[in-house]
Amino acid sequence: MKKVIVILGQTATRKSDLAVRIAKKFNGEIISADSRQVYRGLDIGTGKITKKEMRGILHHLLDVADPKKQFTVAEYQKKTIYAIAEIVKKGKTPILCGGTGFYIDAITKGITFPRVSPNIKLRKILEKQSIETLFNMLKKLDKKRAKNIDFKNKVRLIRAIEIAKALGKIPKKTEARLPFKFIKIGLYLPPDKLKKKIEKRLLIRKKMGMLGETRKLHKQGLSWKRMKELGLEYGFLALYLQKKINKQKMIEKLNNEIYKYAKRQMTWFKRDKEIKWFDLKDYKKIIQYIKEKF
Repeated sequence: MKKVIVILGQTATRKSDLAVRIAKKFNGEIISADSRQVYRGLDIGTGKITKKEMRGILHHLLDVADPKKQFTVAEYQKKTIYAIAEIVKKGKTPILCGGTGFYIDAITKGITFPRVSPNIKLRKILEKQSIETLFNMLKKLDKKRAKNIDFKNKVRLIRAIEIAKALGKIPKKTEARLPFKFIKIGLYLPPDKLKKKIEKRLLIRKKMGMLGETRKLHKQGLSWKRMKELGLEYGFLALYLQKKINKQKMIEKLNNEIYKYAKRQMTWFKRDKEIKWFDLKDYKKIIQYIKEKF
């Protein structure tokens, strides 16, 4: 059975760096599993890997979508399955790398998503509601879906309500695994170290021009509303550029929200018992583990 290496974990754990090193070692190509790095132009704010950092390793599923439009998990699944097949056809090793648990599950567990067309009229009504109201609505419609959704993600909440209303409830997702063996490697940092990493990384991105990037995206037609939907950096940078919060408040809120997001990521990943966890410093142990699984 063909092998696919999966590098996952919380934000700021240097997954991309490890994925490149592993790709060099195992003749691989990398497929991004990041729900915001799929969008063109969202580079500094999402910490998208640069050409220099890629070190000649081909990366897939970066810059494949227009940020003005929502890119669905079903679209991600379809494109990634195609990318895996192409990499295998070349005789290379596919390496899935990222922190979006839903994307990773869609590939490693083969989740099939319900087909429900967008209800524009309903979406317009739901978009006016707060996240709390939407979450409570979903709980009444489908308690099971409410338990495992990212309750901070307004777009996903609206889509879940849309499906639940169309089908009575959100159908149980069927799982049909792809014919590959997935070697799942999780990168872990203790909470105190992770918090410091997040703060340091945010300052670096600020110096790199994260604010200018957001301003440019808005000039190119990306609305403040859409930036809020894209979340984290772009949501708070949009508030600052609209003069709704000051710079200090923006940095404080971003550090807090990114750390909360990292905790939600770990809650998601903890459910998967197939993941073998490592510290980034354990590079030799990681390589040995992969060799044992091949």
